[in-house]
Amino acid sequence: MSRTITLGPREVGLEEPMYFRVEVEGETVTGLDVVAGQVHRGMEHLVMKRNLYQNITLLERLCSLCSNSHPSTFCTAVEEIAGICIPARAEYLRAIADEIKRISSHLFNCAVIAHIVGRGTLFRGVMETREIMQETKEAIYGNRMDLAANCIGGVRYDLAPESAAFLGREMERMKAPLDELYRIYATDADLTARTEGVGVLPRRDAVACAVVGPVARASGVAYDVRTKSPYGAYDRLRVEVAGEGAGDVRARTLVRLREARESVSLIEQCLAQMPAEPACLDTLPEIPAGEAIAKSEAPRGELIYYLNTDGTDMPARLKWRVPSYMNWDALAVMLKGEKVSAIPLVVNSIDPCISCTDR
Repeated sequence: MSRTITLGPREVGLEEPMYFRVEVEGETVTGLDVVAGQVHRGMEHLVMKRNLYQNITLLERLCSLCSNSHPSTFCTAVEEIAGICIPARAEYLRAIADEIKRISSHLFNCAVIAHIVGRGTLFRGVMETREIMQETKEAIYGNRMDLAANCIGGVRYDLAPESAAFLGREMERMKAPLDELYRIYATDADLTARTEGVGVLPRRDAVACAVVGPVARASGVAYDVRTKSPYGAYDRLRVEVAGEGAGDVRARTLVRLREARESVSLIEQCLAQMPAEPACLDTLPEIPAGEAIAKSEAPRGELIYYLNTDGTDMPARLKWRVPSYMNWDALAVMLKGEKVSAIPLVVNSIDPCISCTDR
């Protein structure tokens, strides 16, 4: 007999409010409706009340785990309209900030997966590894979440030789733990039994849902903005796109761990290639009328910003599309035929961001 149950954030292990109307027959999921809008903050209205420079600060508070991707992509759109070429050093420093945030974001999700399947020791191990990145952020940027790294025309921070050496040592510290975590998630029989073949998103459905980021790459869609449409310093970096083909919870977790390891390599490449020059323009540029689209590869996937300006320092229109928005639809495919008990694991395997979705 078919019936509908309503699940809230606590039932599915989310920290932010999102509700799900789930159609079930017995214990088997037959349909899903995601109910959003619980934490709508009117962000797209608020950005119209602030000038372009103030919006850098506001946009960094749109989301915590990908907080650097929003202001850096916004700055790229402004610079496109103004015809600004930022210093090469600033491009490398933006890439370093993005990759540091990617490692922290991916490890947090892997820890959540371990927690949901009842692997408390593994959860603590992942979070202890992640803590290396949190302490690195605090040492370099003075903050563990919002880095305040971006400005129009470059970046607001620089790496002195001592800081660059410190960052290089921290990256070296990350390699062995990340390799060990990948080995555990890839070979542990208990973890494999809990995550393999669960929440499968076949490649054709991934394409139909237009999912992005690790969710897409775990289903065999090798789309990564850093290689498909390189921006900033990424056209000078060797980016190896992680991919899996199974499209299940295990594949999505393995992709994130491989990407965290790849981010370590990218940061090392940035440190080796970064030229010695100013990290930002020495003048405050005027922004003419115009429009631009900028995109980047945020931790959860492709992030797109559209900006329209009218010659003043206030935006005429500013909109953005976040990766979670694209990935929610795929849950209906992933959960169909799964047991109700698998819902928390599958939902968290797409690493959803409610703050970005509702904004």
